[in-house]
Amino acid sequence: MKALRLLLTAAVLAAPFQALAADDILDAIDAARKAYQGGDMATAKQSIDTASQLIAQKNAEAFSLLLPKPLSGWTSEKATSNAVGTAMFGGVSSASRTYTSAKGDTVEVSISGDSAMIMQFGPMLNNPVMAGAMGKLIRIGEQRAIQTNDGDVMMMVANKFLVHVQGSADAPSKLSYAQAVDIAKLSKM
Repeated sequence: MKALRLLLTAAVLAAPFQALAADDILDAIDAARKAYQGGDMATAKQSIDTASQLIAQKNAEAFSLLLPKPLSGWTSEKATSNAVGTAMFGGVSSASRTYTSAKGDTVEVSISGDSAMIMQFGPMLNNPVMAGAMGKLIRIGEQRAIQTNDGDVMMMVANKFLVHVQGSADAPSKLSYAQAVDIAKLSKM
């Protein structure tokens, strides 16, 4: 009896810590598996959709960590992240941050991924002839990019992430922000 009381006390004390360690994504996947095995397809689908949305949110948060810090003489807003489920545009995770110079010029850097729609742009952006029709081909490190007549920069990274740099600032400022994105870490996601 004493051993049972000790075991129950340990379980009660450990419960809050187990809740903290829970992984919402794995919980949703596990719920989907159980519902599927039980023949409840509606709950299985809902749980899989929930897991997918949670993964998209986690990726969007990771994208925000890859956005550059403000360059010298610039300030920035807090990065924002967003994950739109598969019902809209095939799903997309994104993060963006707006930077402002002392003169009031702005640059917005955004990273988007997790989308079949974005991946369709990959062949277009990676084809030099097609990309050249969209703007000037440039290199940012080892990464090929397109710079439009307005100085905006677009890069397709690892054929699944779109980096877009735009705003009212001049072309060199936009290019500097494009160069400040951590492409190496992004390509490993």
